[in-house]
Amino acid sequence: MRLLLIRHGRTASNVGHLLDTGHPGAPLDEVGRAQAEALATTLAGSGVEAVYTSDLTRARQTAAPLARALGLPVRELRGLREIYAGDDDMSADWDPYVAVLWSWVDDPDASLPNGETGTAFMDRFDAAVDEVAASGVGCAALVSHGAALRVWVPARATNVAADDTATWPLDNTDVIEVEGDPATGWRVVRWAGSAP
Repeated sequence: MRLLLIRHGRTASNVGHLLDTGHPGAPLDEVGRAQAEALATTLAGSGVEAVYTSDLTRARQTAAPLARALGLPVRELRGLREIYAGDDDMSADWDPYVAVLWSWVDDPDASLPNGETGTAFMDRFDAAVDEVAASGVGCAALVSHGAALRVWVPARATNVAADDTATWPLDNTDVIEVEGDPATGWRVVRWAGSAP
């Protein structure tokens, strides 16, 4: 199957460089709303048969125009949420958060104070993807979050590594296209419009 993994549209937290990882999170700003509308046009002929989103406000708002354009319902999966930063939520200092995410290669149980571990994140994101795959659709759009996608994709894709994807662009409403399935793994076909 194909998954179109989409980073949500822009928010005021993105503009302010704030670590917005909690529920419900910031809504889309004016630019983000325009990005969501443009995404619906961009993906109109992509073969999407189902639209899924995290339950954070910005992801739901990003998914809505696409689902509306395709005449599909939006299905919320809590497992697609951003990686929770715990006590560092809404911090302007991303360094401790990024350091923990990088540490998961060797220590998947590391976390920020009251934050999420790598094991917990991967288990819930995998469960969400498993649910999408079990639906039987050939192509699904999943609206999620930057850190979540940067961690999950290289961990589960057979043709890219975290060292590669760490520096690849992933702007608001960029799409990562992967093919495969949960049993055999996934291959990145395109990352934000470019082949890996």
